[in-house]
Amino acid sequence: MKHIVFYSGGIGSWATAKRVIARQGKENVVLLFTDTLIEDHDLYRFIDETVREMDVDLIWLEDGRTPWEVFKDVRYLGNSRIAQCSHLLKQKPANDWIKTHFKPEDCILYLGIDWSESHRTKAPLRNYASYRVEFPMCEEPFRTKSDLISELEELGIEQPRLYKKGFAHNNCGGFCVRAGQGHFAHLLKELSDLYKHHEIKEQEMREFLDKDVSILRRTRNGEKINLTLRQLREEVECKKTDQIDMFDIGGCGCFVE
Repeated sequence: MKHIVFYSGGIGSWATAKRVIARQGKENVVLLFTDTLIEDHDLYRFIDETVREMDVDLIWLEDGRTPWEVFKDVRYLGNSRIAQCSHLLKQKPANDWIKTHFKPEDCILYLGIDWSESHRTKAPLRNYASYRVEFPMCEEPFRTKSDLISELEELGIEQPRLYKKGFAHNNCGGFCVRAGQGHFAHLLKELSDLYKHHEIKEQEMREFLDKDVSILRRTRNGEKINLTLRQLREEVECKKTDQIDMFDIGGCGCFVE
């Protein structure tokens, strides 16, 4: 029996891997990482250090495309409602590898969803209906993110730099089409060059599709309207933040959709 942990490079998947190893033994555990090729450089450092500390096998998969290349291929700009990058760069490579190497009775799958987001367990259970899926961090002892970071640093491993900069997750370099206005405003504040890179990519997609499309949307007078990254940046620069929903964080959920 193999125990396969979806290893995202985030603190939750690390804590999940530690619990599974403690219960099942490191020789029976495999970590599965799917690379979107736009990850923060420090994510790779974090994966390298934690995998060496746990001394377990790591499977590293990649489709070969970035999310922006996927959007061009499918001729659709990803957003909070439809994110083909999740399916083609995360879910499909992982699913194909699992189904190629293991029958449902030969493995158990583990995700890093914790007790504070247990409602997100429904989709993975449905998506992997023929496999056994577990969520160790939804079980006691319950741990907070700050608890986990302290445990990590006790091992001499520095937390991912995106956490230090106030990002909710350590995936896709702080970028995610599922994120909200508040998240992108934070990206602009902390990593302005990266924000402007994605702003340019969004504009390229608008021109490529010849359509008024955007990652973000906002509600005005009860109507949903597009909000481009350029517009959001200009509003922040003009200090018109009263028009921006800073509580609209959204967030990545590639394996929970």
